[in-house]
Amino acid sequence: MSSFWNIWIWVLSLGLLVALTLLLRMCLKNFAGVEEGESMGHSFDGIEELNNPLPKWWSTFFLLTIIWAFGYIAMYGLGAWTGLLGWKSSNQGILSIAQSNAETAKYLEKDSGVLVQYDREMAAADAKFGPIFTAYAARSIEDLATDDEALKIGQRLFIQNCAQCHGSDAHGTTGFPNLADKDWLYGGTPEAIKETIMNGRKAAGMMAWETTLGGEQGVQEVAAYVISLSGRSVDPEMAKAGKAKFAICAGCHGPDGQGSLAMGTPMGAPNLTDNIWLYGGSKRVIEETIRNGRAGVMPAWKDILGEEKVHLIGAYVYSLSQD
Repeated sequence: MSSFWNIWIWVLSLGLLVALTLLLRMCLKNFAGVEEGESMGHSFDGIEELNNPLPKWWSTFFLLTIIWAFGYIAMYGLGAWTGLLGWKSSNQGILSIAQSNAETAKYLEKDSGVLVQYDREMAAADAKFGPIFTAYAARSIEDLATDDEALKIGQRLFIQNCAQCHGSDAHGTTGFPNLADKDWLYGGTPEAIKETIMNGRKAAGMMAWETTLGGEQGVQEVAAYVISLSGRSVDPEMAKAGKAKFAICAGCHGPDGQGSLAMGTPMGAPNLTDNIWLYGGSKRVIEETIRNGRAGVMPAWKDILGEEKVHLIGAYVYSLSQD
């Protein structure tokens, strides 16, 4: 540690302790000109203010804390000083490694040992389970979706890697799709599901439309029309005005609001007619979506899990929507 930082730590630490001591001493003095316990001469709502001192238990513990801090510094040191016990923290030990070749070798040997052990365990796992994954990968996803043993493995892989977003039951949550129904943004075929897991998905992104729609009134009108598409009751005049403005939404969601998948262009624009909502279907949430836009991203798993494991997860996910 350089002399500058050593001095800085000493000044800052001891200066603070001295300041706290002076603060406590000042608070224990009577500057009010009124005897302790006597009235300060004013009251409010029947409550009279008295010149009460700080509670003795509080001021005593405050003082003991300061004394303990000085004692801790004396025993364990501060800055570059190791203290009366000559103790060094692990951080100080790590910083001093560069000054000792023997210590450096010891730490490197320890880290290397951990890495070697990890590599050995991974190699053993690959040797044991690799042929199993390879055999499953040679079969189609439709075939695996009817194999109970394959689905058990796929489910475990799903829980380990996918449940954080989609839930352990794959029913999803706000912003993360339900994988157990038949509503798909990019397609529910075995090939589409595997491609989604392998390469991830980055939604084309829904823009914020408030300005384009002419402000809050336009947002509410389009929201009314969108809500009506799923069969719910809305103000007919608002829905009629929203339908005229919906033309700018039709490029992604289709002229009837059935989503991009229905138009044969799987770009992630959802079906607005089925009353299934990724971010929520309340009037407030739909207006917020139109007003501020949405953007979802799913990471690619091919480099993390490899194609063989993705193949099994794909079979498990595909099986959920076939029941």
